Amino acid sequence: MIIDWHIIEKKWQNAWNESKLFEANPKSELPKFFITIAYPYPNMPFHVGHGRPYTLTDVYARFKRMQGFNVLFPMAFHYTGTPVLAIAKRIAAKDPVLLDELTRIYKVPIDVIQTFVSPLKIAAYFRREMKESMLEMGYSIDWRREFTTIDPQYSKFIEWQFRKLHSKGLITQGSHPVGWCPLCGNPMGQHDTKGDVEPDIDVVIIIKFKLEDYFLPIGTLRPETLFGVTNIWVRPDIDYVKAEVNDELLIISREFAEKLRFLNKEVNIIGSVSGKSLIGQYVENPLSGKKIPILPANFVDPKNATGIVMSVPGHAPYDYIALEDLKSGRLNFSTAHLYLEILNQITPISLISLEGYSEFPALDILEQVGAVNQLDTKLEEATKKIYSKEFHMGRMKAITGKYAGMIISEAREKITATLLLEDKAFQVYTLVNRPVFCRCGAEIVVKILDDQWFLDYGNIKWKAKAYQCLNSMKIIPDDLHTEFENTIDWLRVKACARKQGMGTKLPWDTDWIIESLSDSVIYMCYYTIAKQINEKGIKAEQLNDSVFDYIFLNKGNCQTIAKKLGLKAIYLKAMREEFTYFYPLDSRHSGRDLVPNHLTFFIFNHAAIFSEALWPRQIVVTGSVLLEGKKMSKSLGNIIPLREATATYGTDPFRLAILSTAELLQDVDFNFSFAQSCRERLERFYNFAIKIINTEYDHETSEFTTIDKWLLSRLHLRVKAITDAMNNLRIREAIHEALYMLDQDIQWYLHRTSIETSIERKKVRSILLYEILKTRIRLLAPFTPHLCEEIWHEMGNTSFISIAKWPTFDPGKVDRRIIAQEAFIKAIQADTTHIIHVTKMKPKMIYYYTCPEWKWNIYLYALKCTKTETVKIATLMKKIMLDQNMRNRAKQVSKYVRTLIKNINKIPAELVDKHLENGIIDEFKILKETRDYYKQVFNVDVKVFREEDLNHYDPMNRAQLSEPYRPAIYIE
Repeated sequence: MIIDWHIIEKKWQNAWNESKLFEANPKSELPKFFITIAYPYPNMPFHVGHGRPYTLTDVYARFKRMQGFNVLFPMAFHYTGTPVLAIAKRIAAKDPVLLDELTRIYKVPIDVIQTFVSPLKIAAYFRREMKESMLEMGYSIDWRREFTTIDPQYSKFIEWQFRKLHSKGLITQGSHPVGWCPLCGNPMGQHDTKGDVEPDIDVVIIIKFKLEDYFLPIGTLRPETLFGVTNIWVRPDIDYVKAEVNDELLIISREFAEKLRFLNKEVNIIGSVSGKSLIGQYVENPLSGKKIPILPANFVDPKNATGIVMSVPGHAPYDYIALEDLKSGRLNFSTAHLYLEILNQITPISLISLEGYSEFPALDILEQVGAVNQLDTKLEEATKKIYSKEFHMGRMKAITGKYAGMIISEAREKITATLLLEDKAFQVYTLVNRPVFCRCGAEIVVKILDDQWFLDYGNIKWKAKAYQCLNSMKIIPDDLHTEFENTIDWLRVKACARKQGMGTKLPWDTDWIIESLSDSVIYMCYYTIAKQINEKGIKAEQLNDSVFDYIFLNKGNCQTIAKKLGLKAIYLKAMREEFTYFYPLDSRHSGRDLVPNHLTFFIFNHAAIFSEALWPRQIVVTGSVLLEGKKMSKSLGNIIPLREATATYGTDPFRLAILSTAELLQDVDFNFSFAQSCRERLERFYNFAIKIINTEYDHETSEFTTIDKWLLSRLHLRVKAITDAMNNLRIREAIHEALYMLDQDIQWYLHRTSIETSIERKKVRSILLYEILKTRIRLLAPFTPHLCEEIWHEMGNTSFISIAKWPTFDPGKVDRRIIAQEAFIKAIQADTTHIIHVTKMKPKMIYYYTCPEWKWNIYLYALKCTKTETVKIATLMKKIMLDQNMRNRAKQVSKYVRTLIKNINKIPAELVDKHLENGIIDEFKILKETRDYYKQVFNVDVKVFREEDLNHYDPMNRAQLSEPYRPAIYIE
């Protein structure tokens, strides 16, 4: 039967909505669980990449709900900031790339796009699209709490938050470098840039090389390599500017001159000079005093630092290969003949010793990567690799004088200090991960902002509280705990306001607007009161600091506050009740890219404003999503809108596909064929379930047999494994157990019982499979809620599976001896099949020979010994021979021990424990009882003997080879 996914999805989404199933209200008799994921920017529709973190959050919310928790899972929309402003500007400019994206990828109608000159129209449209996506995905969200970050009521909440931080001295004003869009005139954060790239600002040292009356300043992150400079590189095909900068004459790229203005330098351009005209002249190395020539290089980027580069060919791959390009004439510089004599005098200088490399690590790495010239893309990775190795493992050589023997970090620090002290260098801020682009298209620069407002994350006391908050939380995966610690450690100040964009005005300086990463750190608590604000029509003017102090900090008198604001006291009490019931936040979900900013700010701000009892309890971090092995990119045309994916494959198959291929931090590789296979598997599961449901049987049956108990045992072990995995957000593992491994158990059971044709056994099998199905669909319900809801009701249930009780592990239903016996049966089948396959024989008869008790005793004794020591033949034999019965068969014992010792020490500890717990397995009885099954499998007669039976048939003398868990096999 083919499933009409669309009909099933709409059916249950409507039913959940009509029953208000996911609306969470305080219930004192129930434990609560409050879960959130980052509210989205409505500047584009959801694509399949969004499907992973949001679906994972919904799966966890559904799981906790089935565990008996009163789960609050709310949603809102983040209008604050510049993303929609950038879109409006690009549309007004008729940007062809954006218009193509909107029409071709996201299928936005032309008449709708024409309204997008208004940022609010853009946000409203994509908000609807995103909400429709979430509804179609079946997310169990309480939509009564929905808001946007420009709602006037929310702005009042943000004003309260900022006044709290300001009163604690955690917001300061001053000058500081920020990522800056020169076109928008705003500081830029991660959410303001294309690709959500956080501008990474660092200090670079600019070293001054003297050229007559001018300096050629050169930016570098490696001042310690000054001892190895052989020449200077300039671009021959560009014009540089002569500029007076703070009373010094510099020759620099025009781009660097503009950057200096953003850094509050006085820049007066007084002329220009071609790069070509500089070639062949000499400058003075400020550290060594040596004269070094200026040469041309095409790899020089005028936008990078000063547009002039110092050449250290012994330790920089670009420099080494650029010299070779000049010598060989590979890149055909028109003036090459003018400086051949200079080139012949240049030899690399070795100044850093690096174990495993020659005198010139740059040459070594070039040979490894096989770069052909200075424009080869392999050079970038080669450079990063050798710079990292030298920094972490290198030491300065004798040529560096007083710095000889120093590790690189120490030498760098001391050389930098010397250059600055002697006025041979100056420092500037730079964007180390350039180029980064604003959403408007302009390239981000670094700007020193005067009178800028900052969150002072460098405050020592605040940091201490942030560490305390972090250490009180659970981080999943735990590996990221160190990443959070590092972020808390290096965070200093964060610009928290800008002059343009949508959002809340800074309450004490209304020329500024609070930026998007600063108004989104404790908004989770606003969810707890948003329902009352929305439903009771509470106005912004009825919300002031006293209201939020009462609700969130339990300060003030409810009646007095309400009367003063014209607000019903019952509303205030209801908001306070919701907050105290649902807070603290139990689980915060987000992507790994937000660890260095939003998630860490979330920790800081909670620690600053709330008491320890209200600090968040858990953060869950996920990796990214690839599409067919490639990063999703508009330029590659592989962005797939989420609604398009679910329309193609169905919601539940998509949910399964996006979650089942990787654990949290691993990147998911979503591909179409796997999504289709998930759809087909779920359809097979549905058909199998309907077949079980429609099987007629009565409940008056005999007791379960061994194989029935085996399936029940496997089921309960799966329940335990899935529950453990879900509690620790190992979602892939949980799906694998519930959908694939449990299915294997069921198929093995059906295979094993296929020879049982009696009506009584068919009844028992039907009852058992029905009970297994009842458990299995509950295990799958968080992942594939629509399909499981359909099957649940086909079984005659009237309540929703979404709130059914999560299956519980019953250790009393697990018979480990039966599990071991069935594993034995399966292993014997596999061994027999292997022999038949290898020998290519057609069996006429199969004989099994089980080992005697004395071999079992030796085996179990040896197993016990492995728990404390490595078992050796001599030691084992000495102990065994203390037993008279063993001495009576010493020759047999010795032969068996020599065989046993080959593998006994390699048995995994877990298996050792299981075998010791099970003790001696009656293999003879098991095989006798399984003869009919083996007969059916191999289509021949099967006979079973004990090794020590006097009259057994054993023409090849195979019986003596029998071992515990490995009967001897003879195929005739």
